[in-house]
Amino acid sequence: MHGTLKLSFSLMAMACATGLIASAQAGEPDSGHAHGVAMRGDHAMGFSHMKTTHHFVLLPDGGAIEVTANDRADTVSRAAIRMHLRHIATMFAAGDFSAPMLIHDRVPPGVPELKRMKARVRYTFEPIESGGRVLISTRNAGALMAIHDFLRFQIEDHKTGDPLEVLTSSR
Repeated sequence: MHGTLKLSFSLMAMACATGLIASAQAGEPDSGHAHGVAMRGDHAMGFSHMKTTHHFVLLPDGGAIEVTANDRADTVSRAAIRMHLRHIATMFAAGDFSAPMLIHDRVPPGVPELKRMKARVRYTFEPIESGGRVLISTRNAGALMAIHDFLRFQIEDHKTGDPLEVLTSSR
């Protein structure tokens, strides 16, 4: 049994190392950071990034954070996503951005401004079929710039591939 456990651990370590090497070879400058974001994110959000998909969208009046379960039958992930995003909308509205600071291990761009201008930004949770979204909106030009900076950072750090430009209509 001990030998089997040791072999399993060795194989798991090799798989992790192989994944990190593949990430580095794919052009990721800091694959250790990406791994940390995923691990801290799973812990902070309460669901697996491997079972879910994140999208960040820049809109003319703000943007959106959208998370869906990859499997429509995965009701556990869907419920966890909705609970997390409801909580995020409430926290952000109160000027509390501790979750993204924990996940990314630094203060994301736009956060100091969003904290300072919290009364000028609206965060609304919406359930969607396989998960949920937080719509972020403002009429203030400075807050809008902060929202877009924050969402662009999320797109880049989570490597979602979402457009970095403002979309002309909502999703």
